[in-house]
Amino acid sequence: MKIAVIHGSTRINGNTEYLTYQAVPKEKGTHLYLRDYNIKPIIDERHTEEGFTKVDDDLNELIDRVLEHDIFLFSTPIYWYSMSGPMKTFLDRWSQILRDSAYPDFREDLKKKVAYLIAVGGDTPTIKGLPLVQQFNYICQFYSMPFGGYVIGKASRPGDIVHDKRALHQASLLLEKHLQQGE
Repeated sequence: MKIAVIHGSTRINGNTEYLTYQAVPKEKGTHLYLRDYNIKPIIDERHTEEGFTKVDDDLNELIDRVLEHDIFLFSTPIYWYSMSGPMKTFLDRWSQILRDSAYPDFREDLKKKVAYLIAVGGDTPTIKGLPLVQQFNYICQFYSMPFGGYVIGKASRPGDIVHDKRALHQASLLLEKHLQQGE
């Protein structure tokens, strides 16, 4: 099983990355950091006859890399009770990929994948982060892509995540069966 970890944090070595590495260590899987890609915001042209205008950015390169994998682990800090801006921009652009002739099987391809979520926030995240989990669940439902599970960690300041033993343990078990099968 090949795992793509899609990191939505803008902070290098932050709490969200630390928790995510408990699920998929750096040497396992393919770690893709959205902050390293130029992904432009969507201009909604879903309902125009011509469809979307071609955008000169890194989205197609990133989509190609992600689609090579069987499992997607979305990793995002909880910003204002939702996903990070880079993660939202990336997922918004999936609307464009749906109409891109270079990806005629995008929806069908996603049905064969499994998605997971790791999120970290500071303001009672195990409660206030649940709408984010629901949002990812709805995204998965839209594509008929199985949603395998999630872990929410609590951390406010850099390094705080080491104190959330529950989340660290849950993250270490999140993809256990897939990691045992090998990549």
